[in-house]
Amino acid sequence: GYIMTGLQETKTGFTASLNLAGSECNAFGKDIANLTLEVTYESDTRLHVNIFDTANSQFTIPQSVISRPTAPTKSHKNTTDLVFNFEASPFAFWVTRRSEPDGIPLFDTRISSLPPTPIPPVIPANDSTALDGFPLVFEDQYLQLTSALPLGANIYGLGEVVASSGFRRDVGANGGKGSVQTLWARNIADPVDENMYGSHPIYLEHRYNSTTNKSQSHGVLHFSASGADILLLTPPSSNVSLVEYRLIGGTLDFYFFSGPTPSNVIEQYGELIGLPTWQPLWGFGFHLCRWGYTNINETREQVVRMREANIPLEVIWNDIDLYHDLRDFTSDPVSFPASEMKTFIGELAEKNQHYIPILDAAIGHQANATDLYDPYIRGVELDVWIKNPDGSEYIGQVWPGYTVFPDWFGNNTQRYWTEALRNWSESGIEYSGIWLDMNEVSSFCEGSCGTGANLSNTTPPVILPGQPGNPVVNYPEGYNSTISGPSGNITVNGTLTYGADQTTLNNLSKRGVGAGNQTDVNINTPPYAIHNGALSIKTAATNATHAGGFVELDVHNLWGLMEEKATHLALLDIHPERRPFIISRSTFASSGKWTGHWLGDNFSKWQYLYFNIQGVLQFQLFQIPFVGADTCGFYGNTDEELCNRWMQLSAFFPFYRNHNERAALSQEPYRWDSVANASRTAINVRYSLLPYWYTLFANASSFGTPPVRALFFEFPDEPELFGVDRQYLIGRDILVTPVLTPNVSTVAGIFPGRGTVTWRDWYTHDIVNTSAGTNTTLNAPLGHINVHVRDGAAILLYSKPAYTIEETRQGPYSLLVSQDRNGSAFGTAYVDDGETVPPTPNRTLAFTVRKGEIRISTRGTFHISQKLGSITVLGTSKPAGVKVQGNTIKNWEYVNAQQKLVLSGLGLNLNFATTITWA
Repeated sequence: GYIMTGLQETKTGFTASLNLAGSECNAFGKDIANLTLEVTYESDTRLHVNIFDTANSQFTIPQSVISRPTAPTKSHKNTTDLVFNFEASPFAFWVTRRSEPDGIPLFDTRISSLPPTPIPPVIPANDSTALDGFPLVFEDQYLQLTSALPLGANIYGLGEVVASSGFRRDVGANGGKGSVQTLWARNIADPVDENMYGSHPIYLEHRYNSTTNKSQSHGVLHFSASGADILLLTPPSSNVSLVEYRLIGGTLDFYFFSGPTPSNVIEQYGELIGLPTWQPLWGFGFHLCRWGYTNINETREQVVRMREANIPLEVIWNDIDLYHDLRDFTSDPVSFPASEMKTFIGELAEKNQHYIPILDAAIGHQANATDLYDPYIRGVELDVWIKNPDGSEYIGQVWPGYTVFPDWFGNNTQRYWTEALRNWSESGIEYSGIWLDMNEVSSFCEGSCGTGANLSNTTPPVILPGQPGNPVVNYPEGYNSTISGPSGNITVNGTLTYGADQTTLNNLSKRGVGAGNQTDVNINTPPYAIHNGALSIKTAATNATHAGGFVELDVHNLWGLMEEKATHLALLDIHPERRPFIISRSTFASSGKWTGHWLGDNFSKWQYLYFNIQGVLQFQLFQIPFVGADTCGFYGNTDEELCNRWMQLSAFFPFYRNHNERAALSQEPYRWDSVANASRTAINVRYSLLPYWYTLFANASSFGTPPVRALFFEFPDEPELFGVDRQYLIGRDILVTPVLTPNVSTVAGIFPGRGTVTWRDWYTHDIVNTSAGTNTTLNAPLGHINVHVRDGAAILLYSKPAYTIEETRQGPYSLLVSQDRNGSAFGTAYVDDGETVPPTPNRTLAFTVRKGEIRISTRGTFHISQKLGSITVLGTSKPAGVKVQGNTIKNWEYVNAQQKLVLSGLGLNLNFATTITWA
């Protein structure tokens, strides 16, 4: 441990020295004897606790990569709810709330607060979960810090992960075993309970006080790019749970967010690392893609067949089939001729549709002197490639064979990337957005395998799906293709295909350059082995070298983020008037400033349909709210029933794309009549709700408020909701209860509010007869997804959903009001042109409902051309008359069964305030 000395008060906090107490232990590296502690009350809701080596040798994230707010100019010591407490010898600290000085600390590293050690492995099959002690450890290649948590704490976040426990993490209490969350970006198909594409070292804890029946949330961010294990454990017989950080580099740089609501925590995190980018309105449409559209004609065919089936299609995508020799920034001259692609994309634009291609992280290496591949040659000229320690090119291996990788720390890399993207667009691939893949960064070989190799070998180093030796044979749980054939249909010859195999579902400021400048550091194999396996497997080696002396060991988790930022800035340079649209796989803190995200290479399994919800909820916390899954599943064959349910669920996620692998069963929504019908229904609802979605995302980009919410975000004092992740809320007002299992026609869901909230069916407007605090069974025949509206809602809608979003937004608006028991409701709507980069002309509408009255207020400079054509009010008694601006109108009707008042033919100008009354 360490002893604190030399405390010096500052206007915004204090600093002190931490000196090693006793002899070095050198557990997994060399103990650093002299540390500095900086405590800064950065705002009334944010506390910064930074423990770093006084010599500034350890790697820290440069401001140029993630910009943080400037230091505060006024004191928040006495106004913040967060209080930093400490013991000097041995040094320990704990964070409490000023409003609850005697409450359980939010974070507590005191040995006296933790269980006695040694403790044998808490997870029996994992020896590394043995706990020998809880001192503060700060070595050059191993750092450790442990905090007590309330027993069975409600922890959310720490990812990216597909957690078997769901959105709420398993801390090892109440029958759980605990969690080891590894942070090391990895190219791996959506594994369960392992690290994957992105790294997000933030968690939200939600605490319920059973005495007051009230809850509060707070957040903890460890601001570090280091590879790490974060353990959530509850030792046997312990009266506390714990979180333990084990890092292989960096510093102990923590931020605490006071909340006190879940959404407050997420907003406060966004205020620190950056708010989400503004999405173009068309991005909320339906996207279609697959790996396996082998030529332009097959791609165009999908556009034609979707329109013939009258299933709205906003964006068509191409995977790596587009490329010539599988190389970035190209199109195949035979299967995707650039001139024909330019014509095709122009045809799409004429019909208000869009095109997005893939962009892989690796750039093909020149095979020989006659191989004039400009993106590689230009990169050499500008010196933009990651290097080996000796200064030679680091050469990995991906789809095009031997490859090099952009070094985002290089002085010319942004220029290179912008040039390449501009040249690609000008060649004919006039994309509306970019899809960034394989950016963990991914390499199929270990180390610089191309160094000294025969670079003319451009054969893909893996067997592609569908090629001999790699057939696509898997189907969803319960479907047996040997018995039922390969169609995936719900019935074959009148016989139900589900269950034919009789299987059941299973749970499946700038400081040093770190290791780059440190001596006697094991860059290739750090002494502490995080739970990733060898760190250089399927990615760049840890000794790969970046400009400025940085090494991959320290900056690995930043590669995807830095590519996203470079791509965003490039797209802004090419089209300054357009909001960049980017979907990316590998993410880190602040990625949401630049990109959206898809949940990676999932599987056509029912369990992954369920996993999608926790993934979307995680990324709301991570401030990357524009997120969705590969609908119907990426790996393996889907079937009719699974794809039906999935197309409906994904229609209620922010990003909505159907995508699957090469050689698998085709899964475009027109392939089955039942899926086509379900898709049309769900997309109709989605497009109706676009003004609501768009407003939620305007609030996310302005304030960091999460658009998609776990139920407890809105109902924080109902413990029965803390683990619910089979339902979710869109904003405050829309509750989604999907079917997540096969061969059923009902679904159970809980309706928050414990009987104090009236929930109405979206489709029928009927009030749901709910059971307070327990599940209610709902009808859910195939093709129907349950959607309910919360009372007190006033939601602006598009009243005539059309084939594309542009056509939809040219139609009239309608207003849906669901009154609460007092006859009140409220809602807002943000409107702008849907494309221009803010700040841009905009208008905000507010709908304030009091018994018998709707007041529409408006502010802003954007002119709304479309009129408000109709208003539906639920939960009101039948009036004798209705007035608009004091003038009696006749176009209204009343439906007693739903206590529904419908006003039609209004033609109201939303650029002016309006009052509607009824009595």
